[in-house]
Amino acid sequence: MFFEAHSTTSYISLGSNLGDRAGNLLLAIRGLMEASFEIVKLSAIYETEPVEIEEAENFLNMIVETRSEGITASQMMARMLRIEYLLGRKDKSLKRPRTIDLDLIFFGQNIIDTPFLTVPHPRLHLRNFVLFPMVEVAPKYFHPKLRKTMVNLLDDCPDRSLVTRWHPNGSPELQAMQTG
Repeated sequence: MFFEAHSTTSYISLGSNLGDRAGNLLLAIRGLMEASFEIVKLSAIYETEPVEIEEAENFLNMIVETRSEGITASQMMARMLRIEYLLGRKDKSLKRPRTIDLDLIFFGQNIIDTPFLTVPHPRLHLRNFVLFPMVEVAPKYFHPKLRKTMVNLLDDCPDRSLVTRWHPNGSPELQAMQTG
C-alpha cells in the first residue's frame, strides 16, 4: 500500500540582539536545515526596536518559511530549542536580550494549546517585528484563530515600534554617501 507523505508549511520568527546579530540569524537558518527543515522562503532582515525589553540593543528579525514531513509541532519546537541552546541562549525567559530567539509562529493551519507550545503564536498580531516580515513572505496567509490575513493583522496592529529593512553596510543613504 502506498502512503503519501504529509508535508506541513510552518513559519518561524528569528531574532537576535546580542553579538553578531546577522551571523546568529545565519547560524540559526543553518541549524534549521540541519534539523531536517526544508527552507522554502526567507524574508529580508529587519532592524527593530526592542519590544518589552528595556535597555537593550536593536534586534535583527526575519521570518523563515519551512516545509517538513513527518514531525509534530512539539518535535519542531524541541529542535528549535536545541538550536537556541547550541547558539548560546541559556535563558529562555521573556524580556531579556538574546543571541537568538526562534518562535514557531504557525504550523500549517493547526491550533495547538499545550503547556509546552501555543500555535499560532499568541502575540504575533501585536508585534510589528513579526508582522512586517510575515507580510513580505506570505501576505495572504490566513490566521486560523483571528480569521484575518497577515496584511489585515499588520493594518490593525497597535505596535508603533520602528521596523526598517536592514542593510549590512548601513542605510541606503549611507551607502550612497560612502560610494559617492
